[in-house]
Amino acid sequence: MSRAPLWRALAALAVIATSLLLALTMAPRLGLDLRGGTQLVFETRDSPTVKADSEAADRALDVLRRRADALGVVDPTLVRSGEKRIIVELPGVLDPREAADVIGKTAQLNFHSVLGVAEDGDKDAVADESGQKLKLGPVAISGAAVTNAAAYTDPQMGLGWFVTIDFKEAGPWRELTGKAACEPIGDPKRRVAIVLDNKVISSPQVNDTVGCNVGIPGGTTQISGSFTMEEAQNLAVLIKGGSLPVPLELVEQRTVGPTLGAEAIEASAKAGVIGVLLTALFIGVIYRLVGVLAAVALGCYALISYAGLVALGATLTLPGLAGFVLAIGMAIDANVLVFERAREEHHESPRRGLRAALDRGYKNAWSAIADSNITTLLAAGLLFWLASGPVKGFGVTLAIGVIVSMFSAMVVTRVLTHLVIGRIGLKASGLASIGRVRSWLTRRNPDLMSRRRLWLALSAGLLVVMAVGVFTRGLNYGVEFTGGRIMEFSTSRTVDAGAARQAVSDAGFPSAVVQMSGDAISVRTGQIGADDVVRIEKNLNEQVGEVTKQRDELIGPSMGEELRRNALIALGIALAAQLVYLAIRFRWTFGAASVAALFVDTLAVVGAFAWLGKPIDGVFLAALLTIVGYSINDKVIVFDRVRELWPANRKTSFDRIVNTAILQTVPRTVNTGGSTMFVVAALAVFGGDSLRDFAIALLIGIVVGTLSSMFLAGPAAIELERFSKQPPPQQKSKRRAPDVREGSGAVV
Repeated sequence: MSRAPLWRALAALAVIATSLLLALTMAPRLGLDLRGGTQLVFETRDSPTVKADSEAADRALDVLRRRADALGVVDPTLVRSGEKRIIVELPGVLDPREAADVIGKTAQLNFHSVLGVAEDGDKDAVADESGQKLKLGPVAISGAAVTNAAAYTDPQMGLGWFVTIDFKEAGPWRELTGKAACEPIGDPKRRVAIVLDNKVISSPQVNDTVGCNVGIPGGTTQISGSFTMEEAQNLAVLIKGGSLPVPLELVEQRTVGPTLGAEAIEASAKAGVIGVLLTALFIGVIYRLVGVLAAVALGCYALISYAGLVALGATLTLPGLAGFVLAIGMAIDANVLVFERAREEHHESPRRGLRAALDRGYKNAWSAIADSNITTLLAAGLLFWLASGPVKGFGVTLAIGVIVSMFSAMVVTRVLTHLVIGRIGLKASGLASIGRVRSWLTRRNPDLMSRRRLWLALSAGLLVVMAVGVFTRGLNYGVEFTGGRIMEFSTSRTVDAGAARQAVSDAGFPSAVVQMSGDAISVRTGQIGADDVVRIEKNLNEQVGEVTKQRDELIGPSMGEELRRNALIALGIALAAQLVYLAIRFRWTFGAASVAALFVDTLAVVGAFAWLGKPIDGVFLAALLTIVGYSINDKVIVFDRVRELWPANRKTSFDRIVNTAILQTVPRTVNTGGSTMFVVAALAVFGGDSLRDFAIALLIGIVVGTLSSMFLAGPAAIELERFSKQPPPQQKSKRRAPDVREGSGAVV
């Protein structure tokens, strides 16, 4: 007797127990869009003396990390992205001015001697803290010589707040202060200027206790004055941070309020629970006991996926939450494939029993499951490598979901079904009948492919309609793809859209796009600064009532152009990767037909968003690539069945074989599509504004993708086969394949 079931059971138990332990002991890492905070993306630029390469970016990263640590931010995250980009995440920092002004200061820090008050017209003069123009000497000490700086207060000494500075070497500071001490008290020449970005941030006078040419010894000094606590801390941060090796440009900034993140988590959780319950109910009704067991395995799938996310330290973002919820619905696909194959096997050979039919169902469904999931992994990988910001999290959760779904279906569900199959009646099992959909198709016996040119013409018509929408109405690109700034404010009461637009116009931005959605105000502008955002918020508070900033995103023009380019590259690579994979696994005609159908699916969603005027942004890109992965699943299932039927029916016309394959896979398509639609519909209803457009895109894509598998990919493959010189595939298995009756298209 084979020990495989025992090993599968032990493996399933070990994975579930480990996942439960991880889920209970480890907390998920939430992205800033869920816990609130600010994300800054800086890009290094060449300086006259230093080239902005990866080495310079690493040195700049060290400086930024010291500044973030000194700012007192809890758990800041700083990483280099690519060769020239640095991503800074600051949880809890909701004022982007504070973050950008202190952490992202792009200048060089230097210490200068003061040569005196500058004459009128001196172009090299620099104003001190009070506005007095000073003439400075050459750089005496660079910021790289500073090892530490900190703000302190000592009420007993009556000094108020002061800043201490520690240097690597004592000599340069002693020499600089010794020369300044030779000047009279009150003379500007007795001061030392600390300059950042050609701006004097402090110009303290050397104390009268310091002797001429003696200077301050020990490599440590103290700057005192009428500092507030915030002024002293910010000065210490800037001095401690030292010099950046190259200038930095802020190319992207995202700020999200914590309440918005909490609402998103609650909405996603509600959508996930309702979607899973509806999916479990649906699959239980269709497949009875094995469906109920698949629903139990679906719960295990959710647990394992969550544990995988926390174990890998993956950052869970809002699109990532959507990916997690969506993958739960897609995870049922593998179970549906197995159960449908098991139904077929039992219908062909009922005497062998349900257990044998189920084993053959797992065996024969494996190739289709593997192929369809690999194509989805390709889309998830492209999202991770080419997307930006929170959308990367969607790619990670989708990839983990795909991998875990295969384990859930092929191991967990198999263990559970093997425990009960053979111990229950045929009717209760859910596998004894071929199902109502297949029975109806067998009775009606439609010959869909006899009208294949009509389906191709209708597909071409849909293509034209959507293309007209894109070219006449244009695409409503979000700020991610165009550059600019978008702000969202929540209101304490219902606000008139006209009043909100007038308030933004009075703030100095008459051309801003102001939109209302429930109790939220969305303001979209060009490249404006953080002070401008404060002015808009102030005007809204004064004219429409109390508002709270929930979201603030700034995308630089270069960043927007890059994201737009990456989106097109991702889409092109996704289609090309599917073509190559299908051509290798099947034949070039199948791959070309599938990619043609995918192109129509993609343009249908893009065109629908153009007609509806909905935004095209990073979340839309995530939806589009998900649709590519989901839609190709249907095509893979159909062509996998064609590949199976063709060798055993070489004398049957190819269009009849394709027609039979489509009819045989319709139950899987209907059941899988139905289960996924429940989850997507739950996201659309309960997911909030942030996920509603994402869900709408998926709903359109799932419907169009399902139809294109039958009415576009199949007919296109038939037409392309007329030009193919490849022989039909050879039969690899001695097991008798289902016969194709000429003129019926049904399995008997």
